[in-house]
Amino acid sequence: MYLLLRWVLNTFVLIIVSSLAPGVSFDTFWSALVTSLVFGLINAIIRPIIIVLTLPVNIFTLGLFTLVINALMFWLASSVVKGFHVDGFWSAFFGALIYWLLVTLINYLEQPKNHKSRYA
Repeated sequence: MYLLLRWVLNTFVLIIVSSLAPGVSFDTFWSALVTSLVFGLINAIIRPIIIVLTLPVNIFTLGLFTLVINALMFWLASSVVKGFHVDGFWSAFFGALIYWLLVTLINYLEQPKNHKSRYA
């Protein structure tokens, strides 16, 4: 049930991204659902391999190259899913950045409030 809820939530985040990022669009709601699934699989399978392969560049740029990798994964999802359109690298970059910010905010809000930190 949790995975289904996350899938739908990430779909709505992608729809919000398409309204905020120029050059990112969906044909239908169903293409947004499929994109959410494919993007999750790309981030789970391909992204870690790319992160390891580009580790020297990532270390040299103090982790900022991860933003480029995220944009490329976003762009890859648009080339795999019919009905999901990204106009270019910069559209993918800003779309991935907005997606990351929104998902990070949701993950922060989802954390239980009354857990004690081991440092407190």
